[in-house]
Amino acid sequence: MTDDGFREFVATRGLALSRMAYLVTGDHALAEDLVQETLVKVAARWRKLTKEGDPEPYVRKVLINQLRTWRRPRRLAFVPTADLPEPSPSTDESAQTELKIALLRALSVLGRKQRIVLYLRFYEDLTERAVAAELGCSIGTVKRHTHDALKRLRQVAPQLLEMEVRS
Repeated sequence: MTDDGFREFVATRGLALSRMAYLVTGDHALAEDLVQETLVKVAARWRKLTKEGDPEPYVRKVLINQLRTWRRPRRLAFVPTADLPEPSPSTDESAQTELKIALLRALSVLGRKQRIVLYLRFYEDLTERAVAAELGCSIGTVKRHTHDALKRLRQVAPQLLEMEVRS
């Protein structure tokens, strides 16, 4: 049985799928499980997907649906603290590390749907219409989730705006 490009797809887009899963779950182990379960489901339909065109939107949709249907609720394993770790003297990337820590803390207070919408809108750079199609909801719902998530991020992490301007 030939894989008709499935292995190539996993090799080229697997890291992006893992990144998406991590940003949505906040946990590397859960992200790996999510991607693995997604790819198992997609592999069974791979030939049909490639005949229909670009399989990536479908793969993302399966990943999101897989996340929604997991039986036990997932919580972010990241526990926010008030103290940042001391930067290493040999590191010039302290500002980037600070930004990443602040962003992870801020994202940990958002709901799962809000994180998914932010990921698709701003990381994958999809339009509101495309996100709505991926999630099977209205454009208004996407707008509401985006608005509420950004408002919450501004409340819990105003330093992200300052850091972005400085960078």
